[in-house]
Amino acid sequence: MRSSTFSVLLLSSDHELHEKIQRTLKNLTLTVARDVAAIPRAAIKQGFDAVLIEARRGAPHELTEVARLVEPSRAMIVMGARSVLARSADILHTMTNGSGRLLTRARQDVVLEEIIESKLGEFVKGMRNGAARNLHPMLISAVERPLIAHALKETNGNQIQAAHLLGMNRNTLRKKITEFRIPVKRHRAATASAT
Repeated sequence: MRSSTFSVLLLSSDHELHEKIQRTLKNLTLTVARDVAAIPRAAIKQGFDAVLIEARRGAPHELTEVARLVEPSRAMIVMGARSVLARSADILHTMTNGSGRLLTRARQDVVLEEIIESKLGEFVKGMRNGAARNLHPMLISAVERPLIAHALKETNGNQIQAAHLLGMNRNTLRKKITEFRIPVKRHRAATASAT
């Protein structure tokens, strides 16, 4: 995918879907057409980083036509129902952080913080609407359990290494493993059998 402004082609005849995706991808270059024949020549010349195609009759033919216009090895092509395309637009928004540019690995630390921030906003709003209380401990435990589980998986179940990776004491890690009921499996490397 290109590093310049992220360009998306939406092929759909649904005006509601057009508006929803335009709101989601407001900072990206979005070209909307009802079918391949209606794509402006200038947009084709510029190229696309992603193509969203509404699945309908004749869509397989349309997919073949899109593959001729867009280099599939350089673009993401998604074909599906309206709900799939709406979710794909959300994913594209996250991938670009809504900035119009694809986020690179050099910004991975910022990406994580921004993704968490956007998801937290949705979580807090949903919890507030449900009149929830004590969000801080609830959220910390929701994040802490998978973080510890992933650290244990990454270290092959070695609690000393996992504690070091997490920056906590081994006894604290053991306490949290018990508290969160995290299964700990240690996988031993297969030894070659002598013949």
